[in-house]
Amino acid sequence: MHVSRLFALILAGAALSPQPARADDLACLSTTFRLIGPNDKVCVSGFDDPKVPGVACHISQARTGGVKGGLGLAEDPSRFSIACRQIGPIAIDAAKLPEEESVYSARTSVFFKRTHVYRVVDAKRNTLVYIAISDKIVEGSPQNSISTVPIMPWGR
Repeated sequence: MHVSRLFALILAGAALSPQPARADDLACLSTTFRLIGPNDKVCVSGFDDPKVPGVACHISQARTGGVKGGLGLAEDPSRFSIACRQIGPIAIDAAKLPEEESVYSARTSVFFKRTHVYRVVDAKRNTLVYIAISDKIVEGSPQNSISTVPIMPWGR
């Protein structure tokens, strides 16, 4: 198989695979004054679970300022918090969801580090568990945060 044909198949597969949610940036609050460049801050973003209508999550993340941060070259620390809630009826059968699935991803360094949010199904408790983690190609981080959403009747 030619390299160009293989590359085209990889791109086509990536285009057809489910994409994690995109977040809406809501607000950033300064935490550390920087004389040169932007301040360090904590930013809050919101996103909806792409496969479970009725669930929304908010994630706060530390973002590095200074000269490197202003140029987009800084590595953001692996510090974040997540809260997910039922905001409407959930009409999906949890048994039909994958046991574990990525629902959100954001770059936190120029090349090798990302923050991910995964949905884990707790079928026994009829609950969706959302876990935020940071990964890095060479070494990940034990930093994590979770939030749970029990699947409940809505509006009764």
